Parts: sequence; structure tokens; C-alpha cells
Amino acid sequence: MSIATPPTQDVPVGAPSDSRTRAWGLTGMLVVLYMLSSSDKAVFGLITVPLREELGLTATQIGLTGSLFFLAYALGSFLAGPLNRRLGLKWAIALIAILWAVVLLPLVLWAAFAVLLISRTALGVAEGPASALQHTAAYSWHAPNRRGLPGAMITSGTTLSKILVVPALAFVMHSYGWRATVLVLAAASILWVGPWLLAWRPGPYLTRGRADGAPASAEPSVPWRQIILSRTFIGGVCAVIPAYILISVVLQWLPSYFEKGLGYSQLQSGWMFAFPSFVGLGTLLVGSYLSDWAVSRGASVRLVRMWIPAAAVLAAGVLLLALGSIDSRPATVAAISVAYGLGIAVFPQFTATMSEICPPRQLAGTLGAFLALQSMGGVIGPLATGVILDHAPNAIAGYEASFRYIGVAAAVLAVASILLAAPARDRARNRPLAR
Repeated sequence: MSIATPPTQDVPVGAPSDSRTRAWGLTGMLVVLYMLSSSDKAVFGLITVPLREELGLTATQIGLTGSLFFLAYALGSFLAGPLNRRLGLKWAIALIAILWAVVLLPLVLWAAFAVLLISRTALGVAEGPASALQHTAAYSWHAPNRRGLPGAMITSGTTLSKILVVPALAFVMHSYGWRATVLVLAAASILWVGPWLLAWRPGPYLTRGRADGAPASAEPSVPWRQIILSRTFIGGVCAVIPAYILISVVLQWLPSYFEKGLGYSQLQSGWMFAFPSFVGLGTLLVGSYLSDWAVSRGASVRLVRMWIPAAAVLAAGVLLLALGSIDSRPATVAAISVAYGLGIAVFPQFTATMSEICPPRQLAGTLGAFLALQSMGGVIGPLATGVILDHAPNAIAGYEASFRYIGVAAAVLAVASILLAAPARDRARNRPLAR
């Protein structure tokens, strides 16, 4: 049995001449959808203060709501493979976008803690499969050695939402109340579906066939246990969990930290929410462009897409550990912004690596499992931060303690990721050619 090597050409033989234009156009649509889903997560952090005041909630209750969302999100991620097989990417992604809008509405009509829990949990299940399906859709239009940048563009939806959408929604909330922000997001999700149904076509990779010319159905699957227990998969999970803890805490608690911890106004906290995203956007796009460039020219995938991203998680952890010794408010905001930027930049690198260690026909399921385990960071972060805040002597001490714990986890797990990474070996074991 010979061993498959990753394809190096940009467009497979027989691809239509306009494939690159269509590839980036459809990737752009997926970025917009990712912006909408990320805006929902970010807006929940934005409305935390007025929601707590209206419903009389504790920080622990708010944290529990966030953690239940991410738990449901993690469980929902496992649905990516089944949805892809049963509905196909076109209808699965459209259905998910519609469900987002539907489950947002009950909280607007009946604001209560129980409704909040049910609505956020349902939203987590609906959003769970989305990231894996979106990456699978984008990767179907991009060769394996060119997937860092499109993956980064999709992930940049998180940062773009806080740069472009959340400040506008902060103004909407300031002018019309938090319910108006929820309604705006629901309407935007529904409006996105129409153009998607008209524009989507499956790409030349992963769907119609492998880039080496063989039909996708000719490539055998391998046991899921073999993929999930591979060193590269486990090493990737080690790195992304603390990064996701940081991202989830930023999404859930950063505006409250700026307002209650650092003393900024509600409106200032809303637009300052974009600061980490400016840094994150730069690290995402520049880092992913350079990684694609390096891998295309023969650089080691282990170095470029495993070791360097894990080192970025380690650096983010060191910055978080240093927060307690920073006296300046602007310097504190800058340190958190850089840590966030380093953390979020690693996601497209690891997802691109996961796409190389599994057979193409198992990509959606592999990414679903990887993103589900990654999302466990979101289960831990918001609730743990809420508990810490309720038991801290003051808000600033509570937030600093939370970031300090994240820093320790990031440092330890980043080192584990570096030690475990072995993508070339795992690719050879998991992607045999059909006989």
C-alpha cells in the first residue's frame, strides 16, 4: 500500500477557469456568516450588565449561562458529520443560519433566567456544527497547502464582528435597549440565507474528487479512534483549549471587565471591545498568509502549523500572568489585546493541520470532533470566571485571578502540544491510498 502525499497544485485538473474567483467569493460569504454567529456570542457579553440588572442575576448565573452555551456548542459540533452526509453543505449551513434566528427570539419576548438558559443552550446546539461545516465548505475550494489563509479568514469573522458589528450594536443597545440588538442579529441571519442558497456550489477538492485526480469515494476511511487518538490531534486539542478559554472569557466578560473592573463607561466598554480584535485580525491574516507561503515552499508542517502556534499560546499565557503587575489601564488593555490576538491566531493553523491527517471523506467529522473538544474551553471559562468574581474581594481582583489561571493553563498545555505534534507521521497512518 502506498502512502498519499498532500496535493501541491492550487487547482485540480478539470476545475473551471473561474474557480479561484468563486472560491474566494464563497469563502467571503462564509466569513460573513461566521461574523453573525460571533456577533451573537460577543453581544451576549455586551448585554451582560443590563441583563444582570434587569433579571437580578449573579455573576455565577451569567457564567453558568455562558458555559451551558459552550457545552451545547461542543455537543452540537458532533452533528457536523451527520448533517453533511444527510443534507449536504448547502442545506445544512442554511438550516443552521435559520435556527440561529429562531432561537434568539424567545429571550426578547419573555426575559427570564429560565428562558435565557433555554435560549442560549438551544443556540449552542444550533451553532455547534457550523464552524466545522463552514471550514469544510471553504476547504472544498482550497488545496491543503493553501488552507491557512481561508481558514484564517473564516476565523477572522470573530474579530471582524467585534470591529465592525459589535460597536454598532453597542450604539443600538445604548439608544434602543438590549432587545433591539438581538432582533437586529436575528434579521441579519435570515437575510444571509437567500444569497447563500443561490451562490453555493461544491468545490473541486474533497467533494467531486481528490486533488490527485482520484474520486473521493475511492479513498478508504480509517477508524475514528485512530484519528482522534493520534498525537497530532491530541496535541492540537491541548493548544486550542486554553486559547478557547481565553476567547470565551473575552467574549463573555471583557466589556464587564472594562466597565466594572477598569472603570470605563458602558459606551466606552462597547467600542473598546474591538481593541483585541484589531490585534487578532492582524495576527490571523498575516500569520496564516505566512504559514501558507512557508508550507507551499516545503517548510515543515510541524514547525509552521504546530510548534509556532503552540509557542504563541505560551506567549499569551505569559502575558496574562503579568497582568497583576501592570498599573496602567491602557497598558492592561494592550496586554489583553495582544494575548487575545496571539490566542485567536492559532485556530486556523490547527484546523488546517487536522484537515491533512484524515481522509477527505472524513474531514467534516474530524473537524467537528476537534472543534467540539476545543469548545470545552468555553464550558470552563465563563462559569469559572463567574464563580471567581462572586468570591473575589473586588471586581479587579476577580478578573486578574481569572486571567492568571488561564495563563497557567496556556503555558502548561502549550508545552504539551509542542511535545506531541507529529503531523507527518499521523498523515501517513491516516490517509492511505485505495488499493
